[in-house]
Amino acid sequence: MAFTCATGKHRRPSRMKRTTARAAGVAALATTGVIGTLAAPALAADNSAENSVEQTGFTPVITVGDTIAAKIDAQADAQKEAAEEAALKKAAAEAARKKAAARAKEEREAKERAARAAERKRLNTFVAPISNSYVSTGYKSGGSLWSSGSHTGIDFHAASGTTVHAVGSGTVVETGWGGSYGNQIVIKMNDGTYTQYGHLSSIGVSVGQTVTPGQQIALSGATGNVTGPHLHFEARTTPEYGSDIDPVAYLRSHGVNV
Repeated sequence: MAFTCATGKHRRPSRMKRTTARAAGVAALATTGVIGTLAAPALAADNSAENSVEQTGFTPVITVGDTIAAKIDAQADAQKEAAEEAALKKAAAEAARKKAAARAKEEREAKERAARAAERKRLNTFVAPISNSYVSTGYKSGGSLWSSGSHTGIDFHAASGTTVHAVGSGTVVETGWGGSYGNQIVIKMNDGTYTQYGHLSSIGVSVGQTVTPGQQIALSGATGNVTGPHLHFEARTTPEYGSDIDPVAYLRSHGVNV
């Protein structure tokens, strides 16, 4: 039995017909230049699944809402703020590092200056040639014991083997046997004067050697023309015998309590 498609004004057109009609309407709109707001009512009103890409051939356009756009902007602002804050922290850390380095350098230089000043002071200091001793025979004492008729230096009480110190900074210019002085050392001081140490049992420095205040240079003894062990000490204007000056006054002028 054959079936025929019933006709009537109330029967809905088939899907193919509807699609064909819509396509014709779209073509007409494209030809006339009419925008989408003037589309046929059936095309504008139908929001069902039949308006899908498969049916119309058009790709839908998604419009981002104001709320989502605001969230994106806020996130971008937050990221920018975080980056700026990180840059500020990095700059502050670098500035702090440089400041600490500069402070450490200043402290190091201050310590070095203080050390140099202390060393200069030490080198300009004078000490007694024998520690914890006293003058047993004074300067210019007279008697037959001295060929010149008087004592050209002072004698410090000291047993044999007592440490003898350089009284100040200088350079050794003479060592060895000195006749009636026995074993002796002569030092040219940095101030241009000379000091002499006699009757030594041993000598611990050599000519040309520099010495500093308090440095051990010899051991006391009883060599040469003596009646017993002691240290003979002289201050001179030249390295030679006969240029002697008052050794007590010399030591006291350099701060040594004799």
